[in-house]
Amino acid sequence: MSDRYQQPGWFTKHVFNPLVAGLTRIGLPVAGSRVLEVKGRKTGEPRRTPVNPLELDGKRYLVAPRGHTQWVKNVRVDPHAMLLGRGTEEAIELSEVGEAEKPPILRAYLEKWKWEVGQFFGGVGPESTDEQLSAIGPDHPCFRIEPDQGR
Repeated sequence: MSDRYQQPGWFTKHVFNPLVAGLTRIGLPVAGSRVLEVKGRKTGEPRRTPVNPLELDGKRYLVAPRGHTQWVKNVRVDPHAMLLGRGTEEAIELSEVGEAEKPPILRAYLEKWKWEVGQFFGGVGPESTDEQLSAIGPDHPCFRIEPDQGR
């Protein structure tokens, strides 16, 4: 498994992400964005980050365009999370998707959000072959979103 992580730049970390998160929390999501709230694996404190949920074939997914981020590491320890946005809070449980399942998810994700996250996919886009998408799959964790029955 890859542990690739592309750290956000100053502008993204201090301006873009807080702006998107703030707009999403007050009900003005950018292109369907939401805020993912997970429990920090070391502190137990809530951690929030903007995400772009994807709906594909009646199922929902989260893709980590920057790779093995802190939210990914936190979810691997505790899959229970909250999706915040449009004045709602949704308790969810995330389960990691296997490598063989990723190509159609990555393709659909890039079709919808390449304009925002394409730079993190090394030139691979929605028109790429399944083999090309499979090759970058280990660098981009994907999670299936399910309702959290325990909350």
